[in-house]
Amino acid sequence: MEEKVVIQSGKLKLAGIVHTPDDMKKGERRPALVICHGFGGHKDGPQQIWTGNKLASMGYVTLRFDFRGCGESDGKRGWVIPQEEVDDALAALTYMQSRADVNPDRVGMTGTSFGGAVAIYAAGIDKRVACVISQGGWADGMSIAQERFPTPEKWQAYIGRVDAARRKKIETGEDQYLHRYDVVPVPERLRASIDERSIFQFPVETELTKFYFRPIDVIGNISPRPILLLHAAGDSVTSSKGSLEMFSRSKPPTELHLMTDVDHFMFGEDDDRVDSLVGGWLKKYFPVN
Repeated sequence: MEEKVVIQSGKLKLAGIVHTPDDMKKGERRPALVICHGFGGHKDGPQQIWTGNKLASMGYVTLRFDFRGCGESDGKRGWVIPQEEVDDALAALTYMQSRADVNPDRVGMTGTSFGGAVAIYAAGIDKRVACVISQGGWADGMSIAQERFPTPEKWQAYIGRVDAARRKKIETGEDQYLHRYDVVPVPERLRASIDERSIFQFPVETELTKFYFRPIDVIGNISPRPILLLHAAGDSVTSSKGSLEMFSRSKPPTELHLMTDVDHFMFGEDDDRVDSLVGGWLKKYFPVN
């Protein structure tokens, strides 16, 4: 069953959808998972729908929601600021803890891409997060930018775009925007996974604040709560280096899985191996009963 809900995050209202398992009994309280979408995405993307449906079929109550400025949520359109997304994720967790059908002590968090980084950071600063699944996430905003623009020429062009927008904002006082593919290159073959409801223009503040967003600094705080780091070995958007570095900084119980024959949007690819891996990990580290 799906239920449209509204989540309060500060003064803003966030749009969400709760998935309830079909076998829920009256008065029962189940463990739950909050689903964090990727960079400028929304709750109705293929990866978020897959996650909500799949985890509900495994017996969990799930919430997929739109971060502020994205999808159907309040907030200035496209203003994606890492720390504010962490605030929204924790507000979503608070909402799930308040539900009569959720065990408030067993609410985990899962995220894809940028949402994976947000989920790790949220768990690193808030002990209420019972477990974390990060798929295709990253560890350090500056490092991931340098990986995406690896040659001196590409790096200078990228930094030039950001700095020019920053300077123009100072000079004119008007917001300056950068196109999605100018800050996060995505191969043409994968762009069908980013639909017209996604954000395509981001303020320069998004890039400037991403530079200083470092989930790697807090991942060590999560133990003894379990972590699953899942990454495509040949990820075309976000290399697996960040997940490897986070694994090295984490403490048990943490698992890292690099997978072949999938790519950055693996949670929307209907790969049976992904189903089996996630289901097996949840059964061991975050069981329904």
